[in-house]
Amino acid sequence: MDNRPIGVFDSGMGGLTTVRELRKQLPGEDIIYFGDTGRVPYGTKSRQTLMKYARQDIRFLLQFDPKAIVVACNSADTVRAAVAPEFDVPILGVVESAARAAAAATVSGKIGLIATETTIRSGVYEPILQALRPDAVLKKQACPLFVPLVENGRTEPGDPVLELVVEEYLSPLRDWNCDTLILGCTHYPLLSQVIGNFMGKTTKLINSGAEAAESLVRYLESEDLLSAPAHRGEYRYYVSDAPDSFAGLAKGFLGRELDGTVEQVEIGQF
Repeated sequence: MDNRPIGVFDSGMGGLTTVRELRKQLPGEDIIYFGDTGRVPYGTKSRQTLMKYARQDIRFLLQFDPKAIVVACNSADTVRAAVAPEFDVPILGVVESAARAAAAATVSGKIGLIATETTIRSGVYEPILQALRPDAVLKKQACPLFVPLVENGRTEPGDPVLELVVEEYLSPLRDWNCDTLILGCTHYPLLSQVIGNFMGKTTKLINSGAEAAESLVRYLESEDLLSAPAHRGEYRYYVSDAPDSFAGLAKGFLGRELDGTVEQVEIGQF
């Protein structure tokens, strides 16, 4: 047993969808969350910049002696393999977990991926899917407007701007008849209802944040790192911009009122 916290970081608020799943499955775990709200989005940044940001985010979380860290951002996860060996802590990501779930879910082998421009350009999903499902074909679509829409609370069916953007981005994937669609950004689960309505019931949506949470659960169980049964989970949130804005939007991502402290940090010092 290990009562040390789990660290989670994201470019902004999307990683809270991963925290949401972790809280469901591991209610006794302490969680330290960092959202880099002052530098969001990561999805348009260069690989070099992402490596710099990921190192700073990990160094910040290391202050809390975490037993594991989850990179709850697909864009940041594109550089995890390069950065993680520099640190003496298990660092899990969202990409491999989502790819494994998609490979297992598809029947036709036609898998769609929607993500940020950085994740699409990185090609990080292709080798994983190729190894897991050699017959699979991946069709990708960058969705740069989804993150700002979600961060501004534009997530509900019937929103004319959101519906128009969804149609613009997803029409090629729907016309291609993919039976599995990876939501390759942890912001996107908040758009699941709109995306699901547009794609239709025959398309299975893969929530990368939820899949990462399940991978972490399996890892902690296998390594006997779960907290003691009597331990009650506590939550601390840190951001690099205004805490009030974060607190106001967090409920939509967590599915509950924000419980726990929110503090602003100067991430550039790490």
